[in-house]
Amino acid sequence: MTKGTLLLTGGSGMVGRNILEHPLATDWEVLAPTSRELDLTDATAVNEYVASHEPDMVIHSAGQVGGIQANMAHPVAFLERNTAMGRNIIMAAYQSGVSKFLNLASTCMYPRAAPNPLTEDMILTGELEPTNEGYAIAKIMATRLCQYIRREDETAQYKTLIPCNLFGRHDKFDPKHSHLLPAIIHKVHLAKTKGEETVEIWGDGTARREFMYAGDLADAVMKAADDIENLPDLMNTGLGHDFTINEYYQTVADVIGWQGDFVHDLSKPVGMKQKLCSTERQTAWGWSAPTSLHDAIQRTYDFYLNEATK
Repeated sequence: MTKGTLLLTGGSGMVGRNILEHPLATDWEVLAPTSRELDLTDATAVNEYVASHEPDMVIHSAGQVGGIQANMAHPVAFLERNTAMGRNIIMAAYQSGVSKFLNLASTCMYPRAAPNPLTEDMILTGELEPTNEGYAIAKIMATRLCQYIRREDETAQYKTLIPCNLFGRHDKFDPKHSHLLPAIIHKVHLAKTKGEETVEIWGDGTARREFMYAGDLADAVMKAADDIENLPDLMNTGLGHDFTINEYYQTVADVIGWQGDFVHDLSKPVGMKQKLCSTERQTAWGWSAPTSLHDAIQRTYDFYLNEATK
């Protein structure tokens, strides 16, 4: 017997696919419509879908995502589409009487100048990072909407996880659309296969980032699905420690077996110098990410070789 019907948005994306692959997903009857089956930017379609399927819980992981280049090139889409998706699915669920809703946000919601580690109460206390401001505003809107629903209706378990940067299986490796770590894997792999002796790093490589394996986020999500009543209204989900960009490049090189040199292009944008999550609430809730950086990169590279490049 299943725990009920779970509606997962973004089931075709990296986070959604990792959730679907998690062993605990089999405990639920999962609905994971593709964007062709359900256009989340169409409020009428979303209302009709949720009303007709009556899910017991919704996990919202859908979104238009990308790295610095994509965010800078398409700010309108990152703001408008993500705002529409978040608003439509949250309100459709609430208006249909769904009592459990897990919203997945992003650490880009934090002010660019916020001191590290980032604590959940810092949101909306300062200017956002310009390179991904549109996406951040959309995620703040969805997060606040869940909080407002909770404020008006204490029985509504509408809560938000704030994942740190993610990478892993089912990632995007095309540099035009990828985040940092899959882009590094792609660049270093090409350097090895082509016999190149150098790989370029944007900036001086000293900026620090916290990257968590997507399979670990899926683990936190499925634990939250089982324990949403005890989950904080708003909770960072991450490692609690970070690495420099240079260290990520070197670890990828170690995994792939490339022994060349790195060169730095100081003219390129690098974003925030550091973005490290506080994991105090996460620790108190009783969860920590189980996969090491080396193992996570190895699993991601195996996926890249065996599936992403075919």
